[in-house]
Amino acid sequence: MDEEYDVIVLGTGLKECILSGLLSVGGLKVLHMDRNDYYGGESTSLNLIQLWKKFMRNDKPPAHLGSSRDYNVDMIPKFMMANGTLVRVLIHTDVTKYLYFKAVDGSYVFNKGKVHKVPATDMEALKSPLMGIFEKRRARKFFIYVQDYDEKDPKTHEGMDLMRVTTKELIAKYGLDDNTMDFIGHALALHRDDRYLDEPALDTVKRMKLYAESLARFQGGSPYIYPLYGLGELPQAFARLSAVYGGTYMLNKPECKVEFDDEGKVNGVTSEGETARCKKVVCDPSYLPNKVRKIGKVARAIAIMSHPIPSTNDSHSVQIILPQKQLGRKSDMYVFCCSYSHNVAPKGKFIAFVSTEAETDHPETELRPGIDLLGPVDEIFFDIYDRYEPVNEPSLDNCFISTSYDATTHFESTVMDVLNMYTMITGKVLDLSVDLSAASAAEE
Repeated sequence: MDEEYDVIVLGTGLKECILSGLLSVGGLKVLHMDRNDYYGGESTSLNLIQLWKKFMRNDKPPAHLGSSRDYNVDMIPKFMMANGTLVRVLIHTDVTKYLYFKAVDGSYVFNKGKVHKVPATDMEALKSPLMGIFEKRRARKFFIYVQDYDEKDPKTHEGMDLMRVTTKELIAKYGLDDNTMDFIGHALALHRDDRYLDEPALDTVKRMKLYAESLARFQGGSPYIYPLYGLGELPQAFARLSAVYGGTYMLNKPECKVEFDDEGKVNGVTSEGETARCKKVVCDPSYLPNKVRKIGKVARAIAIMSHPIPSTNDSHSVQIILPQKQLGRKSDMYVFCCSYSHNVAPKGKFIAFVSTEAETDHPETELRPGIDLLGPVDEIFFDIYDRYEPVNEPSLDNCFISTSYDATTHFESTVMDVLNMYTMITGKVLDLSVDLSAASAAEE
């Protein structure tokens, strides 16, 4: 361990593993350590006995739930957009050869007390019960505009500069009502609150295009994919990748104390009396608690069920977004469900998560709108965790700290944090123009 590295990464959470992989592939010498004896940190994947230990403080789950090792319950479950940034990153690092993906069955939105399939194309808009007949026609026109929009081709812009025009103004031009905008903004463009309405429309249009292109890619019922056996496969895949590039992984290293020189710049990490030297440290907030601040908390419920979520067309994997306005909240609520079809539970069992940015200290009450959609549950656990963001200046101390995972059940915000950190660490922007078909080998 007494060696010099370009970067030492602390914690094997999803963000840290992706960064470690990108930096290794980029030619840096990386040492990756974790104080735990398992991969994944906050974003680990638990079997049934581990789940019981975490939430029930005992290791005796009821026998009717089946074998413990048939469960792979992700603590921070997030679906991947099929053409999204994360999939591009995975292909860029070639880590896809260690992973098998399967399409997610359904993408739904909560509107006026009911769950509806999210319409993503002009044809789906015409069929959707979310809108009346005249609104459908207006929505169809808007969807066609978005599908045809090409940033580089002014002929498709209809005289609007989307860097200048706000989303609200663009919507007004097509005469769409608030209800339609609610599901477009939150369930298609995946905005987490309503600030986007006053921001330039280009971002929303690009997000809608990504959704539609991802949906078209697997011809499934949703734009999302998820690895077989869950996200717990990702950190392990990156560990293998890192080894190929000469990186070193060490689990079960207590303390992991970050060392600084007289100028306050990081110069190494000490564990069990040995110090590894480095120029930069990448870590999650738990390794440098005095360089982060609390920015909120996430409330979540984890349920084990014996049936799919009602009104989702018997989907074995599904995301439901509950926009803030529908619930009278400040931020959206998310429902995530996965099952034995992705090998995360024994046959006949489903795992559902309900999560949101907590606005109270009572997750049971606060998450009720999402839990009410699940139907009968075999078991349910509640949890609140704090979210942190870095407050240090990386150019002064060479510490690059990730932001805690948010409540979303998709990866778009997580991977943006990773790419921003990559640019801060290396001074380069990651080239993500990759052949997307490289991740489709495992559609089934």
